[in-house]
This record gives sequence, C-alpha cells and structure tokens, in this order.
Amino acid sequence: MNAIERRASLALAAIMSVRMLGLFMILPVFSLYAQHLPGVTPTLIGMAIGVYGLAQALLQIPLGLLSDRIGRKQVITGGLLLFAAGSVIAALSHSIEGIIIGRAIQGAGAISAALMALTADLTREEQRTQAMALIGVSIGVSFMLAMVIGPLLNHWVGVPGIFWFIAACALLAIAILHLLVPTPVQSRIHSDADTIPAQLQRVLHNAELLRLNASIFLLHMQLTSLFVVLPLALKETSHLNAGKHWLFYLPIMIGAFAVMVPLIIVAEKRRKMKPLFIFTVALLMWVQVGFALGHTHLYALVLLLFLFFVGFNFLEASLPSLVSKTAPPASKGTAMGIYNTGQFLGIFLGGLGGGWLHQHYGMSAVFWGCAGMGLIWLGLVSGMRNPRYLSSHLLNVGEMDEFTAHQLAQELLKIPGVAEAVVIAQEQVAYLKVDKEQLDMDALQKFAASAV
Repeated sequence: MNAIERRASLALAAIMSVRMLGLFMILPVFSLYAQHLPGVTPTLIGMAIGVYGLAQALLQIPLGLLSDRIGRKQVITGGLLLFAAGSVIAALSHSIEGIIIGRAIQGAGAISAALMALTADLTREEQRTQAMALIGVSIGVSFMLAMVIGPLLNHWVGVPGIFWFIAACALLAIAILHLLVPTPVQSRIHSDADTIPAQLQRVLHNAELLRLNASIFLLHMQLTSLFVVLPLALKETSHLNAGKHWLFYLPIMIGAFAVMVPLIIVAEKRRKMKPLFIFTVALLMWVQVGFALGHTHLYALVLLLFLFFVGFNFLEASLPSLVSKTAPPASKGTAMGIYNTGQFLGIFLGGLGGGWLHQHYGMSAVFWGCAGMGLIWLGLVSGMRNPRYLSSHLLNVGEMDEFTAHQLAQELLKIPGVAEAVVIAQEQVAYLKVDKEQLDMDALQKFAASAV
C-alpha cells in the first residue's frame, strides 16, 4: 500500500472498530441490567438486544446504494449521527421500550456497505483485498475487546453510562472520517465491494452461497440467543456481579483465539476447510446441549463457553473467505451484501427467539432451541462442496470497449493459475479467481494498464 491507502485503510478500520465495539459491549451485561426495568419481560429483553440487527438488515444495502448517488462520506456521517442519537435515547431511557427504540435507531445507522464502498474508492485494485481484510480483523478484535470492556464499564458507570460511551465513540468515528480519511477523487461502482441490484437474482440462486448465508444467519442467531441468558447463568453460578464477569471473558477470549488461529491455518494451507467447517458446526451444536444440561455448574459453563468461542471465531473468520471463494468473480460485493443481511437477521431473530423461549419455557429451552437449530445447520452443511482454494485478484486493465474486454478475458484465462476471469469495461477492471500456487504473476502483469 502507498501512504494514502495505508492512512485510509487504518482510519476506516478504526471507524468500523469503534462502531462495532459500541454494538457489542452491551451483550455481556444487558440482560442483568434490564431485569430491573419496569414492565420488562425476557421477550422484550431479547428484542432490545437484537432489534438493531433488524434495522441493519433492512437498511444496509439501500444505504450502500444511496452512497453511490449522494456520496460515501455523507451516508457514513448520517449513519454515525443516527447511531449516536440512538445511543443517547437508550442512555436516557428508564423503560425497556425506550431502549428498544434507541437500539433500533442505532441499527438504522447502517454504514457497513457505504464504508466498504469508500474503502474501494480509496484503494487500488491490487491492494483492495488487503484493506478489506484489515477491516475484517478490526471487527473481530472489537468483539473480543467488547466482552472485557463491557463488564468493566458496567462496573464503573452502569449500562446507561455504556450507552453514553457508545455515543461518544460514534462522534469520535465522525471525527476520524473527516480528519483522517481522504476524500476520493471520484466514487464509482466496484463489483467486488458494492451490491449490484442486477446481480441479486443470480447470487440468490447459487446453492453454495445460500448455504453460507444460512450459516452466518444461524451462527449469529446462536450468539445472540446465548447472550440473552448467559449473563444470568454466569451470575447465578459464580455469584459475582456483572462488573466482574470480565474475569471470565478475558482468558476465554484469549484462549479461544489462540486455538482458532492454527485451525484456520490448517483449513487453508492444508485444504481441510470442509471437514473442519462441519466439525465446528457439530461442536457448536453439542456445546448447546452441554449448556442445556450443565449451565448450573460454573466450571462446565466456563469450559463450554471456551469451546463455543473456539467454534464461533473459526466460523466467523472462515465464512467471508468461503463467500469470496464461492461467489462469481464480479459478484463478490453483491454476495457479501446478501451475506451481511443474513447475519443481521440472525442477530434479530436470535434475540427475539431467545427471549421468547426464556420467558415461556425457561433458560434451558434457549439452549435446547439453539441445539435444534444446530442440528438443522449440520444437515445443511453436510452436503456442501469442497471449496475451490482460489483467491480473488483484481487487475486494472485501463479503458476499452466491451468487445475488447471480452477478448481480454479469454486471454487471461490462458495464463497458468487463472481459473475464472471477467473484465468489466465500465470499471476498467479484470476480476479474477486465481490459484496462487500456480499463478504466473509476470504473465498476468503484462495485461495491467500500467504495463501497456
């Protein structure tokens, strides 16, 4: 990356990280806090935890398309202001209904698609994958930090104070956007980063992508359902208040991350993705069975939570890679848009469903419900194909007409290591799927615009 790309990528990763940190921090503490609100029910608690996912699911693609028309920074700024406003409403609310409204407004600030499009505007094709990966890593780090910071902040300032902190984070993100992120010379459609409406039908008819969309939906449904009741179980078994729960989360998150990294390496380098993927789905199912039977015992709870996060972290890191491997070369942005929508819907239905089960059938029913969803999930992925171990590669090919673009795609397919090639004349980009171990990079670079 050049200096501008580094600055843009780090700043945009910081914006996404700050925002996601704000969303995740209430997970380990909210159920305990909300118990004391007037008129509260477990269903309403679950709704408050998950409702932001519904707003995100409904608005992230439309706001991404809006950013194509009115500008990336305008949409991101507006989304962060909504996020801050929702946080303030939640902080000032003394009722569960008010917090639900605040959380919904938080979710309405759906900036993910616009932020990814801005990243594409500010990076060259050959550096874009690296920039997107940096943002993905920042989200994972935010989640781990939130599990520790949330309980600590709750101990010092309470849940209303956490919402005030989240509002401050949103304003900090706006400052980063306007002070540190360069303004692109021009914004244009990028098939690897934007959702293209004309591609939706094709992507939605891809059976392998549907499996992956169902996987992220079920993964986040389990996560959100778990945190409707987990803080309650942890308090009952440990007899510690919520402010000290970070003592459990910190070693669990560090340990789970340490185990996840070699699993990812084995899956990718030794091409064992399918068996490890199915194994971790089965692991999560049995972990939920374990929670149902052993959530009243502290040591069992800690061990099961560790195993859950080993599986969760592995799948959370693997699924975007699988989407990238599976999606047609010029449809990655559309595929990721649908994938993210599935993730947010899982968050919403996990919160709502977990709260409803807890209210009507008790805590164990939440875990049994997740185990049942895990069994369905295992059936869905057992028939998945072995993924092709191909990487996305973008090549700037310069101006050309449609006929020349078609001819160029045929020429690129002759290069060793190039498995798929689509050249889009309007974008001046060749979208490729390549086998890095076989790719003749020197032959490929001869077709780059800079080499002509």
